[in-house]
Amino acid sequence: MRKKRRSFPKKSALLLGVSAILLIGSSIGSTRAALTYYSEDYAAQVDMSSIGVTLLENGEAVSSRDYTEDGAWTGESEGVLLENLLGEGEKFTPGKTYDEEISVQNSGNIDTFVRVILTKSWKDDGGAKDTTLSPDLIELGLNEGSGWIQADVESSPERVVLYYSRALAPGESTEALCDSIRIDESIAQDVEEVREGNTIRYIYKYDGYSFALDAEVDAVQTHNAEDAIKSAWGVDVTVSDDETTLSLQ
Repeated sequence: MRKKRRSFPKKSALLLGVSAILLIGSSIGSTRAALTYYSEDYAAQVDMSSIGVTLLENGEAVSSRDYTEDGAWTGESEGVLLENLLGEGEKFTPGKTYDEEISVQNSGNIDTFVRVILTKSWKDDGGAKDTTLSPDLIELGLNEGSGWIQADVESSPERVVLYYSRALAPGESTEALCDSIRIDESIAQDVEEVREGNTIRYIYKYDGYSFALDAEVDAVQTHNAEDAIKSAWGVDVTVSDDETTLSLQ
């Protein structure tokens, strides 16, 4: 059977960097809100179907794109993750927990299963990726019992792979896969005290560093979903006979 795969990498969006109250100086990092779509054309698939998803942050659309069978992209938009994380004039504080709900909406017109890949990383004060700081210091409050299944085999300290266990009808949204973000306060505790005459100056090891969070969303039709997911994502799943739920094998 002939299959069609469509993918779309979104451009980088702005991310608030680690700053300033506990780390001297402020820096700007970047993140990506990427939406990737897969439409598998099986012989039994109905005509005029379309597939699409929208990434939601705290209930608001951040990025979206829909694919129609005739090859046209519609409803395209892109935004900025964590843009409203802080209040006006507020400085980001390591150790503080901030509200951050990420979910997905089916913005197409056929039922779909969805997957989200979250990637956490650090950048040094020159903008280069840093591997000395653990991605575990970037803590996401994942919601247990929300319908999201973490694929432990595919995940790592840097990458979290989550599958939504329930099919989404057109216009329907998932529950939030996380509800908060926090940077471990230990990043601000690695400090050197320097005496200069009668003055004491503190030099923070990670001054100017920033963190980045990438979000990638995939959608696959529910029709023949086990084969479609194997083809698109390379994983084995079990889908219920009524094509409403999935589980990882």
